[in-house]
Amino acid sequence: MENKLLHTPVGVRDIYNIECAKKLYVQEKIHQVFLKYGYRDIQTPTFEFFDIFSKERGSVASKDMYKFFDREGNTLVLRPDMTPPVSRAVSKYFSDEEMPIRLCYQADSYINNSEYQGKLKEFTQLGAELIGDNTSDADAEVIAIVIDSMINAGLKEFQVEVGQVDFFKGLVEENGIDEETEDNLRKFIENKNYFGMEEMISGTDIPEDKKQVFMKFSELYGSIDMLEEAKKLTNNKKSLKALDRLEKLYNILSVYGYENYVSFDLGMLSQYHYYTGIIFKTYTYGTGDAIVTGGRYDSLLKQFGKNSAAVGFAIDADRLMGALNRQKIEVSVDYQNKMILYKTSQQKEAIRLASSLRSKGERLVLMRKRSNVTEDEYIEYSKRMGIEEIYFIQTQNVVRVVNVANNSVSEKVIE
Repeated sequence: MENKLLHTPVGVRDIYNIECAKKLYVQEKIHQVFLKYGYRDIQTPTFEFFDIFSKERGSVASKDMYKFFDREGNTLVLRPDMTPPVSRAVSKYFSDEEMPIRLCYQADSYINNSEYQGKLKEFTQLGAELIGDNTSDADAEVIAIVIDSMINAGLKEFQVEVGQVDFFKGLVEENGIDEETEDNLRKFIENKNYFGMEEMISGTDIPEDKKQVFMKFSELYGSIDMLEEAKKLTNNKKSLKALDRLEKLYNILSVYGYENYVSFDLGMLSQYHYYTGIIFKTYTYGTGDAIVTGGRYDSLLKQFGKNSAAVGFAIDADRLMGALNRQKIEVSVDYQNKMILYKTSQQKEAIRLASSLRSKGERLVLMRKRSNVTEDEYIEYSKRMGIEEIYFIQTQNVVRVVNVANNSVSEKVIE
């Protein structure tokens, strides 16, 4: 039983020492990007009422949420997704604001994935939401923030794949497809299961030429030139408008100088049904899943009482760190401490010296020497703990410095 208590449940993990320092460093680098674009921080509760994430909101399936009850019997859930909570908060605190609102966050989210998927059930998200702006300029801004964030984190090779759910929805509405069939089509297209889709639509009364359009989804990905080919497949106004919107987006991102980071995939359809326009994911080497997901959700805030357009994204910090590690991209953090090792009789001098050095920005471990532990043992301990130098007090202002890496010794005067 004691050994069992040392282990974490499946899907969660401990992060400590240098790994934790690197993750926090990368998160802060990305946070600085958000701030440079004028976004303000928001924190929402770790748990919310279940209805915030109900099926009508288009969020995570009920079976994948961690649910529990409060004393009054209300069903609560650990947040599986940050977009509905931010939408709720904006609708509450900015109900009368008609101009754009820019918010960003760093938070842990929780999804009870199947253990066979090998995914983390607790993961850190960094995201930004632009509320109250329905323009393609807003779409381009959030994607530009994603690209800047990836560059700032240290990634060199990545791609933002952009789709437009209205292209698919236009075809669905045109053919009078019911909700159940739409959901099945969405799953087949998202999972690239075109054999399954062909089998399903062959039994429907969709006109043959329209069936072929759905079967073409397997080819609707690539560069900006692909959008011209997609236009030839339909006369549906909603679908064509969606393609025009993507072209505008590309042109704006070209002004940013980020067009080479962008490709298109009209078969990208999220499990989150609240997306109403562009949808995008960011991929890089060393991870099978997207490290960024986002899109436009113009109808979600209306469900909380505020009729406002919105677009945003979330970066999965844990997947990003995994990609950086596998690509052997070094995250340089200053994680080296120094240690003042003192005898009982030197306590006052040690504390004063530590306070003086800390006031100058030094990172110091203050440790009273044990009589039964040798200097060599303290040196080995320092290597394990990432301590680069040990200070032995000689006089009030003079210390003997042992460099842990090469075991060299010198004297240093502390002003």
